[in-house]
Amino acid sequence: MSRHSQPPATFDQERVTLSHGAGGRAMARLIEQLFRRHLDNPLLAQGNDQAVFRPPAGRLAMSTDSHVVSPLIFPGGDIGALAVHGTLNDLAMCGARPLYLAAAFILEEGFPLDTLDALVASMARAAREAGVAVVTGDTKVVERGKGDGVFITTTGIGVVPEGVEIAGDRARPGDAILLSGTLGDHGVAILSQREHLGFATDLGSDSAALHGLVAAMLEAAPEIHALRDPTRGGLGTTLNELARQSGVGMRIRETAIPVRPEVLAACELLGLDPLYVANEGKLVAICPPERAEALLAAMRAHPLGRAAARIGEVVEDAHVLVRMETALGGSRVVDWLSGEQLPRIC
Repeated sequence: MSRHSQPPATFDQERVTLSHGAGGRAMARLIEQLFRRHLDNPLLAQGNDQAVFRPPAGRLAMSTDSHVVSPLIFPGGDIGALAVHGTLNDLAMCGARPLYLAAAFILEEGFPLDTLDALVASMARAAREAGVAVVTGDTKVVERGKGDGVFITTTGIGVVPEGVEIAGDRARPGDAILLSGTLGDHGVAILSQREHLGFATDLGSDSAALHGLVAAMLEAAPEIHALRDPTRGGLGTTLNELARQSGVGMRIRETAIPVRPEVLAACELLGLDPLYVANEGKLVAICPPERAEALLAAMRAHPLGRAAARIGEVVEDAHVLVRMETALGGSRVVDWLSGEQLPRIC
């Protein structure tokens, strides 16, 4: 049996207890029997409270993200894989190649250890597939009723190659706005599992690590000005963030934005706008107009960008507004999301 094909877990207890966070023998066994069993690598195996490593040449990038998604397991993913993808994608949005991850778990007393085992196994798979090791971490336990099963915080370190300059304040009038794929898949997958918003759909989350796609994009068009993954708040909020950072306006076309029929139907049923539904495996790219076709071709050649589309342009606008040409031929302002359409989405 390979080290990546683990035998069934055997634990001294069936559920998380306060002793698992007390720093004693029970905590040591949990770390050894569960976390190290799945996440094993030379740095983690040293057993220190930190990881010491030599960074490669380039500028370092760092990001941290907390994950409180409900439910913990959803179509196409779970909180373990999502915790890896979310932080890696934040690094990728500046063109960084991810190097290492740290993971901190807040566990609720009574949480089933076999469920935790499955979530950590999923995290380990996602990290291996992304080529990134979880090299240090922490575990805390809170009393029953003072958590919600498990919360995970991941911190990532990456390196930005020389010559890559990607930031939210670099969009310029005339730039093309590209989207890597369909909107709202993750949000609707979460909705489909929530009892009080239940409806039938075969749609799965788009949760994925995007740094491979970004690397292919940079090879085709190193002049990319800005990247952003439209997670909470969706595309609408992301474009407003970029417009404000760069002091420009955005003009997008509704007919150019790819949205699956299942997402449109779910949004119509629930009174949601797909422009504001969360994604976990999509990105927005802003680039010089003369590089748009080459960049779009590179995106479509990658498995995570097959449905990529050019959805609009950056424009001069003293009011820094995002406007959309509607399918009916009109125009509307795509404003900031005033509240949260759906909490606990990532």
